[in-house]
Amino acid sequence: MKKVILGLSGGVDSAVAARLLQKEGYDVRGLYLDIGSPEAKADAIATAEFFGVELDILDISRELEEKVCRPFMESYLRGETPNPCIMCNPAVKFAAILQRADELGADYIATGHYARTMDGGLYKAHSGNDQSYMLCRLKKEQVERLLLPLGEFEKTEIRAMAEEFGIPVASKPDSMEICFIPDKDYVGWMSRRTKVPGEGNFIFEGKVIGRHQGIHRWTVGQRIPGLYNERKLYVSEIRPESDEIVLALWEDLFKYEVRIRDFNWLIPEPTEPIQGSVKVRHTKWECPDCTVYVEGDIVRAETADALRAPARGQAAVIYSGERVLGGGYIV
Repeated sequence: MKKVILGLSGGVDSAVAARLLQKEGYDVRGLYLDIGSPEAKADAIATAEFFGVELDILDISRELEEKVCRPFMESYLRGETPNPCIMCNPAVKFAAILQRADELGADYIATGHYARTMDGGLYKAHSGNDQSYMLCRLKKEQVERLLLPLGEFEKTEIRAMAEEFGIPVASKPDSMEICFIPDKDYVGWMSRRTKVPGEGNFIFEGKVIGRHQGIHRWTVGQRIPGLYNERKLYVSEIRPESDEIVLALWEDLFKYEVRIRDFNWLIPEPTEPIQGSVKVRHTKWECPDCTVYVEGDIVRAETADALRAPARGQAAVIYSGERVLGGGYIV
């Protein structure tokens, strides 16, 4: 019987994943990654006991602080738009699960993400809840041993299975917030940790038209309140060195090119331009076709249709059909 180490979070998705893996004949062992939530920990323990799954508990607070929390905060202070899950997955979550698999001699690792793996590749889920974007920076060795049992199902089907299986957390709501900022107040979280930027100017067409309360409160593409000369304005650029926020009209937010740093290839790095599609935020509809060029340390994607407000620090993920080719951070 093949052994698999499952990241058991205390939520519905990983709980159903445990049962599906058991039904497929795997010897499932759980790993709960503890960051200080007593409720989630109790739910993970209850789920493991319900399925008869042995559960290990690992405190990852230090790794999370070093590799996710601090870089997340520093990125915002640079006027960027970071995604903490994309930072966490390869460096903390999947690294810990894979390490435990190696320690216990397990063949595979698994999570409750909505995506698919096949022949060592990472693919979009066959559902409207696809999370492959969030997994774009996984390492090849992580993907090669990864099982994603939810990739063929819709979220509604997983909820129905949870009820059918009688899982203790079947009615637990989905978690939508950043795990280390459960109240969703990332501005307050940053203010308690460091000196945050002060007030600065809103700039439109080279003129100062107002004041803001700090660049860390804004992201590219965000609309500012009210109207200016009866027009809606949006953040198009954040300048941390001067605390300025440059504004633009909606139609001026769209770009036909995105440049990407620290690109993580999940295929052999191409030596010639390739065709694909690119996604610059976790939405269901924005993924235009593109031509991809590798130019030294930068990957450049020229798009057939305009991209809405690509923001520095956000992840840009390249696909070929449903396959994830890799991802990096927008320059």
